Amino acid sequence: MLHSLATYWHQLSWLEIIAVITGLLCVYLAAVNNIWNWPIAIISTVITVYVMATRALYADMLQYTYLTGINIYGWYVWSHKSNAEDKRPVISISRKQILWTLGAVIFITPALGFALITFADKLHYQPPAFPYLDSFCTVVSLAAQILMARKVLENWLIWVFVDIIYVIIYSIKDLEVYAFMFVIYIIIAVIGYFDWRKVLRTQLQS
Repeated sequence: MLHSLATYWHQLSWLEIIAVITGLLCVYLAAVNNIWNWPIAIISTVITVYVMATRALYADMLQYTYLTGINIYGWYVWSHKSNAEDKRPVISISRKQILWTLGAVIFITPALGFALITFADKLHYQPPAFPYLDSFCTVVSLAAQILMARKVLENWLIWVFVDIIYVIIYSIKDLEVYAFMFVIYIIIAVIGYFDWRKVLRTQLQS
């Protein structure tokens, strides 16, 4: 594993190294409730969009384009708070948000999976090995990112769930480095959940 990580790191371009570092940093900053996670996330996703485009990985490029938009939205939402608040408050997930999330996953996942298969030849990219599972993870990830932008506590639980799936997928594909990165994401997501839960409890007591 360590040898694979060292080999992979030396093969990265300087842009990819920046994307990896800023990607890990932005998740950590989000976990500790720091608004600077959003501009750093934007740097990471914009670079990743370019890298994916140069490798003709158009499905991934589209995903990170969406994430860039959500990161801009998250930065806007976190920046707008009442004068009495230092930070936008953490909230618990609502019934409406649960239904919207489930609906998006149920309806968008099969459509996206079908699109990845159907348009692979037309867009000249290799379709994912697990198109519907990849689509499921993509939709869940986007939903979790939107909930994070709204400062919904349970976004971290969703991240833990989907990141576990990513670890399994990348392990099956023999992409140990990516699997290792998502193990780190899981750890940060767990830290984020407990940190945000502490903040929420403090808010409720005040």
